[in-house]
Amino acid sequence: MGIFGAFILRRSTREELAKSEVMHVDETSINKNGDRYWLHSASNSLWTYFFPHERRGTEAINSIGILPEFKGILCHDHLKSYYTYSNCTHALCNAHHLRELDGVWEDDNKQEWAKEMKALLKEINRATSDAGGMLGTDESEKYRQRYRKIPQNAEAESPPPDETNRKGKRGRVKRTKARNLLERLRTYEGDVLRFMDNKNVPFTNNLAENDIRMTKVQQKISGCFRSLEGAKIFCRIRSYLSTCRKQGVNLSRALQMLFRGELPDFASS
Repeated sequence: MGIFGAFILRRSTREELAKSEVMHVDETSINKNGDRYWLHSASNSLWTYFFPHERRGTEAINSIGILPEFKGILCHDHLKSYYTYSNCTHALCNAHHLRELDGVWEDDNKQEWAKEMKALLKEINRATSDAGGMLGTDESEKYRQRYRKIPQNAEAESPPPDETNRKGKRGRVKRTKARNLLERLRTYEGDVLRFMDNKNVPFTNNLAENDIRMTKVQQKISGCFRSLEGAKIFCRIRSYLSTCRKQGVNLSRALQMLFRGELPDFASS
């Protein structure tokens, strides 16, 4: 039952995440015997699934098998590969936006629009929290109008690149980091502000970042994984322990059950 039970739990985790209302995803680089691989994370408040892969994008995400079946709200940090999945609704991590806005303010000639946008996002987050997790329609629309004015007024501080002297070059003209952020906040307004209209959508993707943090600790201590199979074993153990913790199962008991070939009640039911 031990190995078989572990596979049952892995399959159950994928199934539970695929049908959840909100799912958080993230990825981080890992060292596999000197080669860069990626550890992918999919999680919600009750389930966690980790998977290592040599790729970061859609090839890896498809091989995991959760996101192609997911139809809920996907919280992420704007990795473009996630936007290839149109069967779900997207919500962007505003913790990332706040950090990037700080960078624009500190490193790009104190662009005022970045300071204004950061203050507004934090104000909306406080108002949403005070309102119980979701704003009323009228208040939401007022904030949305204020939000839209900032990118409009930012054109002078962060103009688009000059495309008149390209001399036959193909492709998109390179933008500055400030311009890329400005265009993203304008284009993906709905995904940035989704948290204020749906109480189940958080302001940040911190749940995924917290879940994946132990991998960083492991990499700092061990330095690398010696093989892909070793990375997979680590991911199976971490997925199991993280899920047990979220389900209220004591981790010592969870390990004892694992070695006895037993499944926790939440999995066996």
